[in-house]
Amino acid sequence: MTRSSESSTSEVLRAHCAAIAKEEAVLREGGGKAGHERQRKMGRLPVRERLSHLLDRDPAFFEIGLWAAYKMYEQWGKIPAAGVVAGIGNVAGVPCMVIANDATVKAGAFFPQTTKKVIRAQRIAFECSLPIIYLVDSAGVFLPMQDEIFPDEDDFGRIFRNNSVISAAGIPQFAAIMGNCVAGGAYLPVLCDKILMTKGSGLYLAGPSLVKAAIGQIVDAEELGGAQMHAEISGTVDFFEKDDPSCLKRVRSLVALLPEAVSNASPARTGRALPADKSKAAKNADMIYELISFDGQKNYDVRDLLATIIDANSMNEYKADYGKTIVTAYARINGRPVGIVANQRLQVRTRKEGIQMGGVIYSDSADKAARFVMDCNQSGLPIIFFQDVTGFMVGRDAEQSGIIRSGAKLVNAVSNSVVPKITVIVGGSFGAGNYAMCGKAYDPRFIVAWPTARYAVMGAAQASDTVFAILARARERGDKKATQEELEELRARVKQSYEEQTDIRYGAARGWLDAIIQPHETRDVLIRLLEYVSRPAPHARFHTGVIQV
Repeated sequence: MTRSSESSTSEVLRAHCAAIAKEEAVLREGGGKAGHERQRKMGRLPVRERLSHLLDRDPAFFEIGLWAAYKMYEQWGKIPAAGVVAGIGNVAGVPCMVIANDATVKAGAFFPQTTKKVIRAQRIAFECSLPIIYLVDSAGVFLPMQDEIFPDEDDFGRIFRNNSVISAAGIPQFAAIMGNCVAGGAYLPVLCDKILMTKGSGLYLAGPSLVKAAIGQIVDAEELGGAQMHAEISGTVDFFEKDDPSCLKRVRSLVALLPEAVSNASPARTGRALPADKSKAAKNADMIYELISFDGQKNYDVRDLLATIIDANSMNEYKADYGKTIVTAYARINGRPVGIVANQRLQVRTRKEGIQMGGVIYSDSADKAARFVMDCNQSGLPIIFFQDVTGFMVGRDAEQSGIIRSGAKLVNAVSNSVVPKITVIVGGSFGAGNYAMCGKAYDPRFIVAWPTARYAVMGAAQASDTVFAILARARERGDKKATQEELEELRARVKQSYEEQTDIRYGAARGWLDAIIQPHETRDVLIRLLEYVSRPAPHARFHTGVIQV
C-alpha cells in the first residue's frame, strides 16, 4: 500500500469516527429544545443539567447505553438513548452509577430497551459495588408496548427485584423523585435506602384519573401522592426538597457520608497502581488510525495496537511462539496489572501448522488462550479481551486437529472465569469467535466497541453466498421455482440486510455493548473501567430478625 493510499484510508476512518461522535452529540440532546422548554415551564431541569449539578466537575462521566433504542421504535417517533441516561461518575469523590429518566423523551416512559438499559446499569453497579443514584422523572410503562415491557424476567419487574437484591448486598441506593413516579415504577424509590422528593412531584400507584375510574374517588394529585403528603402524612419520603438544585445538593451531601468518601484514592480501593507519571503507553494513541482501516481488511500486528494502550515496557507475552493467532500477555495499564487476550490480525507461520490466517482462532490458539484465562483466575488478574475475530478455523484439517474440542475448552474457561472481564471490540466479532473472546453472553463487566466494529454470526458476503447456495440447490431439486435473476436479487437483499445489522450502532441500540468509544480514547477508558471493576465487595451486611409493624 502506498503512502497516499494509507493516508486516504486513515482519513476515511477518522471521518467515520467523527461522524459517530457527532451523532452521539445529537443523542445527548434528548427531546431537543421543545422538550427542555417543557421541563423548565414545570420548574424542572433537563436531565443532563441535573447531572451537571450532581456530578463532580473534573472526572469524566462514563455513559452506558447512549445508543439504546436507536432507530428501533420509529413508528412512535425518535427515542434518543431510550429515554434514560445511565453511567458512572464521581459524586463527592465517590464513583456512583447514575440512572436518570429523561422526561423530554416521551415523558420518560419506559420502552423495552429502556428497561434492558436500566437492568444492565444495575448489574454493572452490583458487580462493581457502585452506589446507585436514581433520578426519577417518568410516566411509567409505555402502554402501547406493555406486552414487551411488563412480564418477562428481563422486563420492568426485574428492576425492582434488583433493587431488593442490591440492597441486601449492602450497596447504597438513593432515589431522588423530581417529577412523575407512577404505577409500578413507584416501587423503585421505596426499595432504595434513602428517598428524596421535590415539591410538585408525584408518587403514587395510580394517578387521579385511574383512581376515579377504579373506585370512583375524586382526589387531586397533591393529596394523592404529592411530596408534602409523603413527607408529612405517609412518611414515605425522607427528604422534602423545594426544587431540583436543592435536591441534588442534598444527594451529594448524603453520598459524602459514605465511608469511602473519606479516602477515595486509598490503595485499598484502587489496587496496586503506580503513580500516573510513571505509567505511560509506549506509542501515541493517534497511531491507531494509521494501523487499522474502516473496512477491517487491513492486516496489522496487534502488539502495535496494544502498545498504544498498555504501559511502556510492561508487556510479558505468554507462550509467544505458540498459538500465534491469539496474543496472550501480562501487562499493566496505568500501573494496574492485567491479563490480555487479543486476536492477532497478521498472517503467521507455525512450525506445526504452517501458515495461519490472522483473525482466525485455530486449535493451538484456543488451547493457549484457555490456559491463560485459567492462569489469570489463579492469579486474580482482571482480563481484557481485544476482539477482531472472523471465527474458528473450519475444514478437514481443522476438524481433525480437534478444533471443536479446543474451542469448547476456551468457551468453558471464559464461562467459568470469576475475575473481572472487560471486552473491547476493535474490528470484527463474528460467529463463535464472539463467544470465545468474551462476547456479551459471557458476562464481561463492561463491553465497549470502536466505530469500526462489526457484529454478526458471519460476514455479509459469506451470509449472502450461503443463502444463495441453499436456495439454488432447492431450485435444482424443484422444491422451489426461482429464476437466476430472483436468486441474485435475494443474494443482494440478504447482503444489504447483513451489512445494516453488522453496523455497530445496530448492536448498540439493542444493548449488545455498553458504549461506542473513540479508538484514541481506549487507554483512558480502560483506566477508568479498571478502577470500577477492582472495587472491593461490601464486607458487612446489616440484617434483622422478624420485626412487628
